[in-house]
Amino acid sequence: MKPLFLIDTDTASDDAVALIMALRSPQVLVLAITTVAGNVAVQQSTRNALFTAELCSSDVPVFMGAEKPLNRAHQSAHWFHGQDGLGDHDYPAPRRAPEKQHAAEAIVRTIESNPGLVLVTLGPLTNVALALQRKADIAAKVGRCVVMGGAPCCEGNVTPAAEYNIWCDPEAARIVLHSGLPVELVGWHLCRGEAALNPEDIKYVLSLGTPQARFAIECNSRAQQAYFEQTGERGISLPDPVAMSIALDPAIVTQQTENYVDVETSSELTLGMTVVDRLNVAGNDRNRAVWAPILDRGEKAKVHWTIDNARWKRTLYSALC
Repeated sequence: MKPLFLIDTDTASDDAVALIMALRSPQVLVLAITTVAGNVAVQQSTRNALFTAELCSSDVPVFMGAEKPLNRAHQSAHWFHGQDGLGDHDYPAPRRAPEKQHAAEAIVRTIESNPGLVLVTLGPLTNVALALQRKADIAAKVGRCVVMGGAPCCEGNVTPAAEYNIWCDPEAARIVLHSGLPVELVGWHLCRGEAALNPEDIKYVLSLGTPQARFAIECNSRAQQAYFEQTGERGISLPDPVAMSIALDPAIVTQQTENYVDVETSSELTLGMTVVDRLNVAGNDRNRAVWAPILDRGEKAKVHWTIDNARWKRTLYSALC
């Protein structure tokens, strides 16, 4: 039996490529896509998810979810992905409409009906937190929970300390990390350097000649410029497709650890920071008083540190050809 996927996304340019990878994979079945406010407003995220599904000739149901984070105003990433999230190329409106059920309810129903499924999150974790608040025991029914988010022990991409998906709704991220879900944290660092598509990689993708390959490069046109403005690094950085490649092929990960992970929700300086107890010092007597609440209710997460860059790119190319 094929692994069953449930994907939660704030669909912008890299999310769209990740959706293509899952929807075109012969190895998995995507049961549903749920959308959330993040890179763009949830209405635009939903439109982009529907458009991408149609590009893949898929009729997977799409459920619209939270319009804002749990306790904060929504702050988009238009500067990185364009006003429409797909580089502002005026793609046509999708032919289908989203389902009527709210994304959080769809998450609960889909997990309860399909225990052992793989939950892949590509945006802020608002929908998943809302689902857990409705039915906490769904956490035990998820086989894997692959989370694109965080900047474990390295610089962030929206503040010096934080990665966008976690920073956008840190309270939701904290709920998810403490829920008992089998979280695999795929940090922003894994899509940089040799993992980014370089000019030769981009040329190769375009040579594949499929509508999906052309779209993958075109919709990331603004993101490519923004990545250079942000980091000084050239190429197309694809955090969500990297996370999806790991969901599809766990062997892409070459180094991982299990650690307690928490999220800062109050500091002006480090809001949204993913705090990883990499050396497992929290249990030391000198730290116990501070970390006791976290240790008592927290779960360890798998933190992925390095990947096989060539293997991840082969997974991408396979989906686009």
